[in-house]
Amino acid sequence: MLTEAILEAATAMSRQVKKAYKIHHPAAPGGGTLRPGRQTPLWNELRRQLRPHLTRYGEQANLARLLGLPRQRVQAFMTRGSQMPDAERTLQLLAWLSAVRQGRRPS
Repeated sequence: MLTEAILEAATAMSRQVKKAYKIHHPAAPGGGTLRPGRQTPLWNELRRQLRPHLTRYGEQANLARLLGLPRQRVQAFMTRGSQMPDAERTLQLLAWLSAVRQGRRPS
């Protein structure tokens, strides 16, 4: 099931692959992390695919519970776009998206 989710997301995001590899990542002082924006086209695409499934009241809060995060953090990921999750939670988001597309609401 997780493999299907990753494959599905990778296929949809493959349109962005050229942009992802052509990006020049300036060195962040002190080993800083990437911030969401133009330089993160794959995250932007995943966020775009997730947002329609989080429009009903309480969906972001349910997803936050499932991820073990405060709901404000999920809002920062999805609505504001000011933050990105870590790798493990990104994989959880892919699995959640796959389950929702198959008609199963895990949260």
